[in-house]
Amino acid sequence: MTRRLIALTIAENPPLRLDKALARDVPADAALSRTRLTRLINAGAVTLDDNVITNPKARVAEGAQVTITVEEADESHIGPEDIPLTVIHEDADLIVINKPVGMVVHPAPGTPTGTLVNALLHHCGDDLSGVGGVKRPGIVHRIDKDTSGLLVVAKSDAAHHGLAEQFAAHTVERYYRALCYGAPDASDPRLRGIKGARFEAGNILRLTTQLARHKHDRQKQMVLFQGGRHAVTRVRIVEALGTPPVAAMVECWLETGRTHQIRVHLAHAGHGLIGDPTYGGRRKLSTNAVSEAAALSARNFPRQALHAAVLGFTHPISGENLRFEAELPGDMVALLDDLRQPAG
Repeated sequence: MTRRLIALTIAENPPLRLDKALARDVPADAALSRTRLTRLINAGAVTLDDNVITNPKARVAEGAQVTITVEEADESHIGPEDIPLTVIHEDADLIVINKPVGMVVHPAPGTPTGTLVNALLHHCGDDLSGVGGVKRPGIVHRIDKDTSGLLVVAKSDAAHHGLAEQFAAHTVERYYRALCYGAPDASDPRLRGIKGARFEAGNILRLTTQLARHKHDRQKQMVLFQGGRHAVTRVRIVEALGTPPVAAMVECWLETGRTHQIRVHLAHAGHGLIGDPTYGGRRKLSTNAVSEAAALSARNFPRQALHAAVLGFTHPISGENLRFEAELPGDMVALLDDLRQPAG
């Protein structure tokens, strides 16, 4: 394994702690996050005035000479695969992808190949500077296999750390478009009786619950009100579909980002996603409200009708505010067109 040495001098008015001072003063092109620097200190890879320091909280003064020994990133055990990607944005530190339906984000026992990570290893090649000491893409969030839309992935350790902080602080802008059964409207008295549901100004449905893994099906999530993880989803109607409305195009945005959050929350509210095999059921739309073709399209839609349409965040290195949008995929457009057709 090859090693590189990074030498630096602590600048004026440093933070008192070594880890914080290094996070401030280490060259940007070293691509070392504070988390990685802390690990390097703990591993004895940092010297301060020729003395090995293993305490990240060690005091440091202006003018101190620091040497950091960094082992070059190992090759990932995951293999690169030449899989086409729709790249929305790419720079030295991160890449934004419009993920297609059917692609798993990260290899798992059931899907060891054909994933987004395999594709990114091929696409990025030597541009990956290493995340956590391994040449791999830094996955900071995921969307389900059969959900389409926008994902940001880090290409460097520093970018990975910076993006992860934003997701943890819930400052990332994420809007989804979905087609659901019924129309979640404040005029519906049924919704007022659902625990965790309330309406905000502008006919916005706010769903607040705890979410946890289902007791009997480990592949599912369930709504709780004690235990589990706090989850908040907001939903507004973009377009009511049918006369009277039996479905809707809705916009959902996340205050938190839990597994299956939108799918579970909308099902809890009685507005499961069309096509969702896990939470949506296979409800039949009334042909008194929509055309027979629309009812058939909804019944046969093969996946949850959910698309990650908007993604906004602060670039973790440059500080630039970035915002991206991805249009609905063709299958959701076709379903929406069918649902707009009048009955009869």
